[in-house]
Amino acid sequence: MLRKIWLFTPGPTPLLPAAAQAMAMADVHHRTADFRKLLSRCLADLKIFVGTQNDVLLLAASGTGAMEASVANFTSPGDKVTVLSAGKFGERWTGLAKAYGCEVNTVSVPYGKTFDLNAVSGQVKDARVVYMQATETSTGTMHDVRGVAELLHGGDTLLVVDAITGLGTTRFDIDAWGVDVLIGGSQKAVMIPPGLAYLSVSERAWQRAESAKSPRYYFDLRKERKAQVNGETAFTPATSLVAALAAALDYLRAAGGGDLAAGRDNLISNAEITAEMTREAVKAVGMTLFSEAPANAVTAAVPPAGIDSSALVKDFRENFGAVVANGQGEMKGKMVRFAHLGYFDYLDTIGIIGALEHVLGRATGKELFGKGLTAAQSAYRKMRQGDRVAVA
Repeated sequence: MLRKIWLFTPGPTPLLPAAAQAMAMADVHHRTADFRKLLSRCLADLKIFVGTQNDVLLLAASGTGAMEASVANFTSPGDKVTVLSAGKFGERWTGLAKAYGCEVNTVSVPYGKTFDLNAVSGQVKDARVVYMQATETSTGTMHDVRGVAELLHGGDTLLVVDAITGLGTTRFDIDAWGVDVLIGGSQKAVMIPPGLAYLSVSERAWQRAESAKSPRYYFDLRKERKAQVNGETAFTPATSLVAALAAALDYLRAAGGGDLAAGRDNLISNAEITAEMTREAVKAVGMTLFSEAPANAVTAAVPPAGIDSSALVKDFRENFGAVVANGQGEMKGKMVRFAHLGYFDYLDTIGIIGALEHVLGRATGKELFGKGLTAAQSAYRKMRQGDRVAVA
């Protein structure tokens, strides 16, 4: 049989064809009127996609670059910061903050868990900055950004949220909630290759940036703000990726009938539906959900006892050309992660669930045909009829 490669990973995600075409045609110099017009359009559209009136900046970097910028620009050595950590990317916040000399209070919960707001309340209010994930991609867990923001309301603490897999999969109202910085990445829900990070920055955060003493040069957001308001960047941008981003945002606008915000909401609904289909399917075939608060971006599924998920990941690739994600670090071999963010649809989801029935059936020696697919079809029908699962 033919075997095509299919990405089912939470980044990089499948590439939007229109974005690939835009990249191929992006023969433009970054200090020209044409590029200034393109970048300005992207920045304006990103504000709609993020859902904010605050500045949104683009960086030629992975999402981790925007995370580092959010430490370098808003802290000084010795500042007390709090990190809410429940997985590998929460741990990344701790490492970044320590690298810049912050005094880090890490509030940790076990992998797969989320935070009890009553328990963390006393540990966030006196921090200069609170860092957290909207979605912990390593465990498939959604965290309560709004609840944490409410804990900080009225104080001087900045709230910085890694929403790299949260954007386009989760419903936010960051201005109303009081989120100071929200971070996204290009290889996620906006359906283009890795290499761009973007972040919204509140006026409170800009004021903090003026007094922060941490060293910064390439990631000095003040330079980028000054340049990008005029459609330029402080340093050489990833021009082809900007063209791809413009095409992706145009695609979402068209999907919303000319309304980009509606197109973004459709993208989120798509993630909600495909995630619920997958969750019901993996349970039906005898797997369990790793997370107590499952995210819409990615489903982390634990195989039955005695089954190494690494073998499942290998079988998916070798027999179906499907690239699914293993667990990270000490979770390797303990879970399979299926992504739902960006350019995934109903048929993609049905296909990977059909493959799962074969893969897990071979590993367990059980007859699983139809079990996952039936559960997924039922979930799809319920979601489409409006029996929606509540999301944060």
